[in-house]
Amino acid sequence: MKRRRYEMEESDVRSAIEELSMFRKMKPDGDFVPAKPFLDVCNLILQILDKIGPTMTVLRQDINQNIQRLEKFCESDPPLFSNLVEILKKERDEGNARQVNSCSRAFVWLTRSMDFTVTLLQSLTKDPGKNMEQAVEESYNITLKPWHGWISAAAFKVALKLVPDNKTFISLLTEKDDNYEIIKEDIETLISLLLPLLEEIHSIMELHGLDKMKST
Repeated sequence: MKRRRYEMEESDVRSAIEELSMFRKMKPDGDFVPAKPFLDVCNLILQILDKIGPTMTVLRQDINQNIQRLEKFCESDPPLFSNLVEILKKERDEGNARQVNSCSRAFVWLTRSMDFTVTLLQSLTKDPGKNMEQAVEESYNITLKPWHGWISAAAFKVALKLVPDNKTFISLLTEKDDNYEIIKEDIETLISLLLPLLEEIHSIMELHGLDKMKST
């Protein structure tokens, strides 16, 4: 049993690939995002961000809170658990979508966290020699900074000094018997699964008027 827990901890990228592959099979075309696989993928993204270290503490806390908010809401109204879009519609119709503790806000920020992760992974696979601090900062500037207030942006700038170097980060993602080429291929597979999903989700956000939502 201990051996299996170790293997699960050492295969975050492959676990994410497996979850996303199942997600794609479950998700029909159109205005539909099943809650459980979406939240499972968010939890796996969280594990990948863990490898970056203390820099991601605030983002991790935010992701955790948003996952818990969606889970709690779905548990209180089980029919909504099959499709998160129904929650967005419900909150939009009730005028609650932009409230601080809304599920719509949680959905938006979980999506943006995935945007950040995929942009960072793309940067590192395209240019393995790129400075890790630079890659994290560029990814943050593209995906999260436009929606953050100055306090969040300033806090991120300070924490940026704590990122590991590229080699350390990649080694943390790599399984015991793998090499760089294997993990690079896994990351590229993960990116190829995340990108079309994010494109669909952003279309849903735009449809429901959530795409310009900023932090409070």
